[in-house]
Amino acid sequence: MASPAPASPAAAAAHAPPPRIGLAGLATMGQNLALNIAEKGFPISVYNRTAAKVDSTLSRARDEGALPVLGHRDPRGFVLSLARPRTVVLLVQAGPAVDATIQALSPYLEPGDAIVDGGNEWYQNTERRIEEAAARGILYLGMGVSGGEEGARYGPSLMPGGHVDAYNNIRDILEKAAAQTEDGACVTFVGPGGAGNFVKMVHNGIEYGDMQLIAEAYDVLRRVGGLSNSEIADVFAEWNKGELESFLVEITADIFTVADPLDGSGGALVDKILDKTGMKGTGKWTVQQAAELAVAAPTIAASLDGRYLSGLKDERVAAAGVLEEEGMPAGLLETINVDKKVLVDRVRQALYASKICSYAQGMNLLQAKSVEKGWNLNLAELARIWKGGCIIRASFLDRIKRAYDRNPELANLIVDREFAREMVQRQNAWRWVVARAVEAGISTPGMTASLSYFDTYRSSRLPANLIQAQRDLFGAHTYERIDRPGSFHTEWNKLARRSNGAAI
Repeated sequence: MASPAPASPAAAAAHAPPPRIGLAGLATMGQNLALNIAEKGFPISVYNRTAAKVDSTLSRARDEGALPVLGHRDPRGFVLSLARPRTVVLLVQAGPAVDATIQALSPYLEPGDAIVDGGNEWYQNTERRIEEAAARGILYLGMGVSGGEEGARYGPSLMPGGHVDAYNNIRDILEKAAAQTEDGACVTFVGPGGAGNFVKMVHNGIEYGDMQLIAEAYDVLRRVGGLSNSEIADVFAEWNKGELESFLVEITADIFTVADPLDGSGGALVDKILDKTGMKGTGKWTVQQAAELAVAAPTIAASLDGRYLSGLKDERVAAAGVLEEEGMPAGLLETINVDKKVLVDRVRQALYASKICSYAQGMNLLQAKSVEKGWNLNLAELARIWKGGCIIRASFLDRIKRAYDRNPELANLIVDREFAREMVQRQNAWRWVVARAVEAGISTPGMTASLSYFDTYRSSRLPANLIQAQRDLFGAHTYERIDRPGSFHTEWNKLARRSNGAAI
């Protein structure tokens, strides 16, 4: 007797229990995350306003292993296809599009159901939506998703925050879909309110700093050392085997190996790319929040300024012409004679020390916001979930985790004994690179900001005493003394005139 033919995916789906999770918004990130969840064994319903996106998702699901993805072309059918308590993940553009999607789906959601926004949303928008959803008995999460297209498909870092019951309803799904490391899945419940979105925002701010520092290292290697693209590729590949091992260093090595497909001459594609950097706003938000919380974040701010200045391409070209006519050399201001191996090693040390400063600034910002909002963020746990899947994943995140495990109240990564020792060991090379860049006229705002941050933070005495004297003179803002308690005000002008008169 012949065995029965296997059921088709569609027939099997018809008899399977309804999915526990759905996803609305099938652009690149949404489509890939849906396929990731389905591949991990969890049936998922998907919906998009544009039917073609639904069709392409279903086509990919068939092609990539008959994955259990159910397509819907109207919001009612999509929501009602889910088992209760329903969980709907949104991956649409942050802002009004999220509100519009919630409005379209909400009539079919019931108390106890949950909405999970996986976009790069401003945390206060998430807190507003949590309150609006709670009024209808609906749970809400704002979930940072990092890792880009590949991470979404094969394992991102996930940063959910909001209503813990919404997280617990799909915790098993998220833990399977997230990137996996030896320490477990790269997902954790971050905290209440907009904590998840805020953590993702700061993650992106650190990413801004990281990318700027890597670009500066490349610029110094290229212009001071004269390294070719092939040599630079080898340098970054070698760096990725040591203390600088990270996703961004890894992909940087790959970038320098890619030839221009439109040229045919064998030249590197990276040399044909216009030097104007795009951005989507999270770096700006990070710097704004740092300012509001009085947290110094100069490396991240310098990276943001670098992107702004890169956008002034026409002005920069014109300025170069004007200054050259006035005697400014077109190339390096000073030729630096140094062995390539020595240069490579010193730039490696400068990049490492600068990166630690960037991460330190981000962690301090998270700590400050956690105190302000009462989120009780676990910085060691955040470092753990960033070890895999996300854009800033790096080998030293394991050591950052250990630093906060040792001391959850650590004031700054720079004063953790392990990192303090490394910063001291690398400072001479770091200073050499920054000084040579200044002499040669090469812009290194990120490395310079990091070094200034380090030197300022380690200084037991700063010239801020003079600034306080100035403020008191012109605005009677008062000052404190080092030898006695209390606030003081001085009639500076009167005393200065008396002193000057006595001197005359």
